[in-house]
Amino acid sequence: MADPEEGMPHHNKPPRRQFDSTRAPSYSWRSTFTIRWEKSMFLRNAWYVAAWASELTGGQLLARTICGDPVVFWCDQSGKVGAVEDRCCHRLFPLSKGTVQGDFIKCGYHGFEYDCTGKCVLIPSQREIPKNARVRHYAVVERHSVVFIWMGDAATADMAKIPELPTSDPQFGWKGARYYVRGNYELIIENLLDLTHLTFVHASTIGNYALIDSPVVKTERWEREVQVSRWMMNSDPPPTYVKAGNFTGKVDRWQIIRWAEPSVVRLWTGAAPHGQNARGKIAPHGAPEGGKLGGIGFFNLNLITPETEKTTHYFWAQGQDMQPKNQAMTDMVFGQIEMAFTQDWEVFELQQMRMDQAPGRARVDVGGDAGGIQAINILRRSIEAEKTLRVAA
Repeated sequence: MADPEEGMPHHNKPPRRQFDSTRAPSYSWRSTFTIRWEKSMFLRNAWYVAAWASELTGGQLLARTICGDPVVFWCDQSGKVGAVEDRCCHRLFPLSKGTVQGDFIKCGYHGFEYDCTGKCVLIPSQREIPKNARVRHYAVVERHSVVFIWMGDAATADMAKIPELPTSDPQFGWKGARYYVRGNYELIIENLLDLTHLTFVHASTIGNYALIDSPVVKTERWEREVQVSRWMMNSDPPPTYVKAGNFTGKVDRWQIIRWAEPSVVRLWTGAAPHGQNARGKIAPHGAPEGGKLGGIGFFNLNLITPETEKTTHYFWAQGQDMQPKNQAMTDMVFGQIEMAFTQDWEVFELQQMRMDQAPGRARVDVGGDAGGIQAINILRRSIEAEKTLRVAA
């Protein structure tokens, strides 16, 4: 698997746009200091994570709704992943209620069989197969321990757009999971790009008041990416950091959060004893290696896949660089972050509940929302541009 640096944007791109993170960008700020939450559709011509590769086992079917589409996945005899719409062309019975027959998927109602291109290859009750006996198929690729799916026309799938993920980087000890969130996926993107909520939601693990007590914050925007960098110099470490790093004094702490369209969010976080010049050693693409600065470093990977407008498949993995080969340390760090994430999921579900009760209710934005506003603006514009192209076609 590729080194994490390969997944970062190349810096021969057009100059980045920088924003003062003490206030929201001017063109996103309404005269009433509110912005209306608009229901999003989905960006179709993009790669989403459909599953961890380990979720697909030989001879088994996996049903999953992605961007509103019911999809069924399986592996053929060579191990190649196939994905088609979860709906038989005959009487619309879910194919996921059928079985795998060699390389094909067999409908559990009348026995129709399909290959990975969606073509019907067998109708048990007759020899002739109608030319239109087929279902939609999706481009899928297994890479970086995950299964990616292209939700647009399979013929237009752009392999160059598959994001590089560092889940096998030996510098880190990794552990991942998938969770089902009853909330819109944009809520998660906003949450990850504004970590000031850690102070209040995660005070028992990864949060404290250093996050809001005069940190150094910078928000940057590229064509399809946004990065928020936050430094908390000479600050008290939060509980999880004390437990993982055995800190006894002040630390210099960092959070480098990078969102990439449509819904990949990488977080480099960590801390080193104050005075180690951690900030001066930061790499252009993200955070320094905490372990090499006498401190700790974490890599948090978030792969956010919308199921519907109100539900989300949340894939995530946590890496630690203190003792990458120590599974007990990896499990401890994962457990601490999982505890925090569980608190976030409750927040998302409560937000979604209130949104459903008052559709279109205006929200007030503040400076800490700058990164989330930029990301959602990019995403919404891409969705609108895609819709315009479809109409023109």
